[in-house]
Amino acid sequence: MFSNAKINEKIAFALLKIATGMVVAFVLVILYYIVSNGYSAINLEFITSMPRNRMTEGGIFPAIMGTMYLIVGSMAIAMPLGILSAIYLTEYAKPGKTTWAIEMAISNLAGTPSVVFGLFGLAMFVKYLNIGASILSASLTLALLILPVIIRASQEALLTVPKDYRDASLALGVTKWETIRRVVLPSAIPGMITGAILSIGRVAGETAPILLTGAAYFLPRLPDSVYSQFMALPYHLYVLATSGTNIAQTRPLQYGTALILLLIVLCVNLVAVTIRSHYKNKIKR
Repeated sequence: MFSNAKINEKIAFALLKIATGMVVAFVLVILYYIVSNGYSAINLEFITSMPRNRMTEGGIFPAIMGTMYLIVGSMAIAMPLGILSAIYLTEYAKPGKTTWAIEMAISNLAGTPSVVFGLFGLAMFVKYLNIGASILSASLTLALLILPVIIRASQEALLTVPKDYRDASLALGVTKWETIRRVVLPSAIPGMITGAILSIGRVAGETAPILLTGAAYFLPRLPDSVYSQFMALPYHLYVLATSGTNIAQTRPLQYGTALILLLIVLCVNLVAVTIRSHYKNKIKR
């Protein structure tokens, strides 16, 4: 006879398996729907050419490059700020009202709707700092959007490093900063990269912030600089699906654009996962 604890355990595991299976099933259905409707639009011209004839023909090359610019730009800004903030909060800040206020601000920012960040970016970067609607304004806005995620992930990664590592290093006469830089950070890098992976997907898929800070409705050329406007896949997909003059005609292009966006996120995430695995194996050795 099984005890009540064993029965409850089996029920809990069964429910977890069912929940996991449902999530996987939903993901597979969505992927199948996008792939089955979008693969016919994927070809070399679609990936490498400019849109034309009111976006009913041609390709999405400017939107692909614009999305890549946003990913690189926002991550280049948010990752250093997020990691340094996490180091300060975890290693240097002492418990108190100031630290509590900072932690609460980070938690509130993590739950703030993206359109609010877009409005802030419009007011601060586009208007007040006079940067204008551009890649730089959009990247700064998206960096603020993902900053709480990176800070939280980096904090958790730093907290998983055993305190004994720090004590042993400090006992040898190494300074606190050298201990953090040479002992703590290398052990925490895999967890930090996990935060970066989560952030990449959000940057690539956001529409509201870039709509307000730099994304162009139709721009069949590549940006000249970080102060230029740009096309981006999520906004381009929104335009094709809702604002085009021939929505039915562009249906394959809509699903093709969504499929390309998924593939870009997948490829960038695979690179990040590879880097994380490299550091994990390095730590084990």
